[in-house]
Amino acid sequence: MFRLMDDHNQPITNKQRLMNLTIVGIISQVGCLTLVIILAALFGGMFLDSRMGTKPWFTIGLILASIPVSLFLMVIIVRAALKKLKPGNPKQPVEEVRNLEE
Repeated sequence: MFRLMDDHNQPITNKQRLMNLTIVGIISQVGCLTLVIILAALFGGMFLDSRMGTKPWFTIGLILASIPVSLFLMVIIVRAALKKLKPGNPKQPVEEVRNLEE
């Protein structure tokens, strides 16, 4: 029987597998978004350059402008994903826990 093992030769739990899949999903989402932003800047710049006769300038400008936009959106996506991954507040007051049990 084939079993997945971690670095310490211990079986990978379902929780760890779910965490790994979530991280892979976040990375792929950020990668695809970056690709879309850069391609939009490239084709948008080429279109504007062909219309206005300014051969490389709009293309270069939009590609350079896409870098901080891509980084900003990457930070937003990763922060939102990390908020979802964090467990609930472990320092809940005892009274709130008792109210939840009732």
